Amino acid sequence: MLALAALLAVATGAVQVPPAAAATIVVNHLPFVDLHLTYPETWDTIVWQLRLPRIVLAALVGAALALSGGTYQGLFRNPLADPYLIGVAGGAGLGATIVLITSVPSNLGGVSLLPIAAFAGATLAVTAAYLVSKRAGGISLTTLILAGVAISSLAGGFTGLLMIRASPDVRPLLGWLFGGFVGAGWDEVRVVIPYLLVGAAGMIAHGRVLNVMQIDEDEARQLGVNVERTKVVLIVLATLTTAAAVSVSGLIGFVGLIAPHAVRLVWGRDYRVLLPLAALAGATFLILADLVARTAAAPSELPVGLITAMCGAPFFIYLLMRRRAIS
Repeated sequence: MLALAALLAVATGAVQVPPAAAATIVVNHLPFVDLHLTYPETWDTIVWQLRLPRIVLAALVGAALALSGGTYQGLFRNPLADPYLIGVAGGAGLGATIVLITSVPSNLGGVSLLPIAAFAGATLAVTAAYLVSKRAGGISLTTLILAGVAISSLAGGFTGLLMIRASPDVRPLLGWLFGGFVGAGWDEVRVVIPYLLVGAAGMIAHGRVLNVMQIDEDEARQLGVNVERTKVVLIVLATLTTAAAVSVSGLIGFVGLIAPHAVRLVWGRDYRVLLPLAALAGATFLILADLVARTAAAPSELPVGLITAMCGAPFFIYLLMRRRAIS
């Protein structure tokens, strides 16, 4: 499904490229491959320089959000948890707001400060929530959630204040807050890959431990799980992975909620299987959402976050109703 979604996305757009030609162009750019193509040079530019980086970045961001969402759902034993649960969104939004609508320079030495500010804001917000929770007496997951909500609300308040005091044109900020991949290139892909590789390896390696933690923390300790260390490791991995994704895409909601649940409904609750399949499902979903975002209102583009919200909100309501019916 992921391969088919990527092929459909790379072939579809203002200029239609036959799927076979698009696949051949991609293969021709692989190392040690030279197919002597007869396709127009513009097709090569469109596929390799414009569409493929955007599709790869959407896949990486979707996988990152889905992995982090599935990890949070297992860690907090709450099927409605998502990657933004403990302050990532609020912190990243505040960091982006500072760069986009204040006098802080958006570039320094030719390097954009927007992704750096968003990443820093997200990690600082979660760190603050963690320190508040620890100060309140250990790393209680309930206290961590409440601290995350408080920190996120505080960051949101400062974001709103900056928007009110800014010039009337806040469209760049609103576009970032709704998320998207306009202008995405290979540089953004290279930024996300290291975080996703490390985060994915760490989170998937904890699949068996997450299975054990579904029973009870005390029983997990009796079975040899270092619960406190596991909490810290998984929170760090999920937070850094989510922050890296958000820094290059903006705030795209519901992917981290939908993908793990779709996998859970089809393949069950074993986190050793759920996490890697959630990453594939999240990547597929976000590629298709981005395809709709850039073609539904052509020549204009819709924010990807609007598409995921339109899909995710009904799914979220369905989950709430289904959970109530089961209980």
